[in-house]
Amino acid sequence: MKRQNQSSVVEFILLGFSAFPDLQEPLFGVFLVIHLVTVMGNAIIIVIISLDQSLHVPMYLFLLNLSVVEVSFSAVIMPEMLVVLSTEKTVMSFASCFAQMYFIILLAVTECFLLGAMAYDRFAAICHPLTYPVIMNKRVFMTLIMFSWISGIIEATVGTTWVFSFPFCGTNEINHISCEAPAVLDLACADTFLLEVHAFIATILINMVPSLLILLSYIQILYAILKMPSSTGRQKAFSTCASHLTSVCLFYGTGNMTYLQLKSGYSPETKKLMSLAYSLLTPLLNPLIYSLRNNEMKRALIKICQRKVFLHTV
Repeated sequence: MKRQNQSSVVEFILLGFSAFPDLQEPLFGVFLVIHLVTVMGNAIIIVIISLDQSLHVPMYLFLLNLSVVEVSFSAVIMPEMLVVLSTEKTVMSFASCFAQMYFIILLAVTECFLLGAMAYDRFAAICHPLTYPVIMNKRVFMTLIMFSWISGIIEATVGTTWVFSFPFCGTNEINHISCEAPAVLDLACADTFLLEVHAFIATILINMVPSLLILLSYIQILYAILKMPSSTGRQKAFSTCASHLTSVCLFYGTGNMTYLQLKSGYSPETKKLMSLAYSLLTPLLNPLIYSLRNNEMKRALIKICQRKVFLHTV
């Protein structure tokens, strides 16, 4: 950059995987397929739940919100990453980088709380089936949804504004796959200690507290499953819980590793892999874990397809 202060910053250079030029083309193909499958899988969930009135219950409405988050996550990160892979590096304006960081934080925080709310919903449904309609009434459901999204907006506003309030000096090259806070903060030439403390506390509250609640909820759920008289029912429930926990561990684990220490000692390539885990794999896996294994979702999809076929034949 020509001047050593923040006001002179008009663009950043996103490096992506430019250190591995031979991998650029194959990675482009793999990530493009993942992006398309992610968008289509989550879009199908959104359409099915929106059209089928029988699925307008908390469990599936939580899932609808999660799918909106996953589609948005993929749309925020993947197009720019594909551009980077096709050109080896790409230029992002100051405003574009700010916007991408804002939405990454917003969606990540929202997903943290949504996953926690979904685990609580399953705990209430399985462990307290008789009082479930009272526990998860419309007011409680709307409160959990609004809390998730509003928390994401607040943290994104505070975190992104704070990061971009620092002066940037030296190189304007971001050695990462997106404008994530830790990668951009590496370019700051001011004391970032207070922001790092904020990020540490926020990660504890936003990531680790919900993940602990999820763990406790699933312990209770598994205890309830063990009491089931049917071995087939136990096996199916165990399989579903294991799938959910795999997705949750992948998302929370890599998120904690990334944000507990904003300026960690991990290599840039390790940071990129951790970022890919929760921004690429989780949005891809969630439709498979939460929907394709769900008989009600399958029946709703078949019903919608049959309705369309009927309308075409009339």
